[in-house]
Amino acid sequence: MDSTKYSRGQLALRNGQDMEEIWVAYKGIIYDVTTSRLWRNGKHYEHWAGQDLTDELEDAPHTAKVFERFEAVGKLI
Repeated sequence: MDSTKYSRGQLALRNGQDMEEIWVAYKGIIYDVTTSRLWRNGKHYEHWAGQDLTDELEDAPHTAKVFERFEAVGKLI
């Protein structure tokens, strides 16, 4: 994993609209979900990219293992 650190503001810009990248954070790690068809336009069901999804995952129909499919691009500070 890249050890680069990003602020919440920097993460928020990677929402698929302000910048091309689509990133989400989970437990302090930022993942690039740009290639996922489920995150097109920065939205996945009721979730928006550019945010920390840690608290929202407990309501998801999948486990945290889903993040293993994506590249970890840095840490959320």
